[in-house]
Amino acid sequence: MKSVPSWVSYSVYRVLLFAAPLAILLILGLKEWVAAIVAAIIGMSLSFIFLRKPRENVARDLYAARHRDQPLVHADAALEDSALDREEAQNARTHADTEADAAADAAATPRNTAQ
Repeated sequence: MKSVPSWVSYSVYRVLLFAAPLAILLILGLKEWVAAIVAAIIGMSLSFIFLRKPRENVARDLYAARHRDQPLVHADAALEDSALDREEAQNARTHADTEADAAADAAATPRNTAQ
């Protein structure tokens, strides 16, 4: 059985820490908007106090996802890159050949220095 990702469990805990106080405050008869604000404050406070470990696990997973040793490269992206590299190399060779031919033609053409 696969373990539940840490971000899922952390999110469920956060929702529960908001929903439980909200339900209790609504049962006590507070206005909806007041109950929502107070429940949000209670939920943030409780999650800060009691969910330190799950929060650190989520932060560690996010950091690992953003700082992988090797970037993810798709097979088609690698093929496109190699095709572009080949084309660039071929263009460089063609450009060098054209410059060499132009230099040879310039050297072979006699210059008219007499006026």
